Amino acid sequence: MSTARPAATKSSVKKTPSKKTAAPLSIQDYLQKILTSRVYDVAIESPLDEARGLSLRLGHHVFFKREDKQPVFSFKLRGAYNKMAKLDPKALAKGVICASAGNHAQGVAMGARRLGCQAIIVMPVTTPQVKIDAVARFGGDNVQIVLHGESYSDAALHAKALEQKKGLTFVHPFDDPDVIAGQGTVAMEILRQHSGPIDAVFVAIGGGGLISGVAAYIKAVRPEIKVIGVQTNDSDAMTRSVKSGKRITLADVGLFADGTAVKLVGEETLRLTRELVDEFVVVTTDEVCAAIKDIYQDTRSIVEPSGAMGVAGLKQYAARHGGQGRTYVAINCGANMNFDRLRFVAERAEVGEQREALLAVTIPEERGSFKRFCELIGPRSVTEFNYRISDEQEAHVFLGVSVKGKGESSRLAHEFESHGFAAVDLTQDELAKTHIRHMVGGRSSLAEGERLFRFEFPERPGALMKFLTSLPPGWNISLFHYRNQGADFGRILVGLQVPKQDTKAIKPLLDALGYVYADETRNPVYRLFLR
Repeated sequence: MSTARPAATKSSVKKTPSKKTAAPLSIQDYLQKILTSRVYDVAIESPLDEARGLSLRLGHHVFFKREDKQPVFSFKLRGAYNKMAKLDPKALAKGVICASAGNHAQGVAMGARRLGCQAIIVMPVTTPQVKIDAVARFGGDNVQIVLHGESYSDAALHAKALEQKKGLTFVHPFDDPDVIAGQGTVAMEILRQHSGPIDAVFVAIGGGGLISGVAAYIKAVRPEIKVIGVQTNDSDAMTRSVKSGKRITLADVGLFADGTAVKLVGEETLRLTRELVDEFVVVTTDEVCAAIKDIYQDTRSIVEPSGAMGVAGLKQYAARHGGQGRTYVAINCGANMNFDRLRFVAERAEVGEQREALLAVTIPEERGSFKRFCELIGPRSVTEFNYRISDEQEAHVFLGVSVKGKGESSRLAHEFESHGFAAVDLTQDELAKTHIRHMVGGRSSLAEGERLFRFEFPERPGALMKFLTSLPPGWNISLFHYRNQGADFGRILVGLQVPKQDTKAIKPLLDALGYVYADETRNPVYRLFLR
């Protein structure tokens, strides 16, 4: 989803009334502040890398601005340090305070150690541990960490109270001209590193500091370049505020992209964004997960969800506008990813890329129907297969299948329907993606005499079908679980109801398959939860 806006003029930002200053800074004022920012005491000039794989897929020239390579793995140290370095020495000596979901906090922590001042850093209790640990590491004895509230906005209110109580200087993560100017040096580098045509630059938006600085510089120097803001659909305070013409406070924000989980954008950042940003793109969690994978495939680096939002927005924009040969830049703005979150990202990336279809398929509980269903799947790559016997008449299968793009999941459901297998497309069903896919199973009164086997087999085309078609027609499959985990070997759990006269044939037949297997019938976990 996107919202287009007319581009601003090069000369100035419209001077609307502001509660903060009597005379709002013009675009030329910001240009001067950006050019004189003190960021390179701590920041590096990050690379602008061509994303060759993504460029080939999209048919455009795609570049990543690698702010994930900064010493604190985020662009945030630019604005934080610029603000602190320009403080009056007496104010700096008293100390500073900030509120942050993590990346700004790391910038303030590094700045405090470099400048030799004390800093109190208030972080939401939802902040990933990797960011909390990094703040402590970068700041050392110069930093005190306080955890408070569920979001940045909650932490900011507490930090403001401490600011007044202790007489400290508040270093705002986005709504401050010096912070905005520091972030604007990202755009300065992009235009210096790529002097040729650029059609659009894609920027993640939380409170708006990065996009305000980037837009101010680009519109002052190269106004023909579009600046496109990207937000997630559950943290879109800036998009709503621009549409409303005033700051809108969100009741709740999504916490997956925690670095941009802001309930209320800044006054100055809203003023700049309204006037300078050309368009807004709103992306989903699944699209962000797919973008994390895209970045990894091109750079072998893993960015955090907020850091991938620019790429997610770029991909959506390119798909909507089509064409070929345009030049797009996405700012990869952070890489402070909790390792445990990668499990979720990997699970959702294929759906976000629209390369996996999830379906619930009903097949009759009769001899030969399961094999006929598998033959209908054909050469498609199966990513997940969950089944548990539960009814004498019908079997319900949770199926994941690799697809080539948008719309194929619904076409696949219709194909199953046309062959007599009722099917429901679950690809966009949040309950199915988050919970139900992991809960298919349980005990069944119909699983009498069931034997449970665990198999490993080479993950290659046809291996799963070879296994399914090798079983004698008289053997009933009462449980089946398979999920492609991206490894070299696939893992299958199978429940078999074998006629008594065939009991002695089980081992020779399974041995002949050539797959590693184990009999788990006596496993206590199976007996507790499935038997």
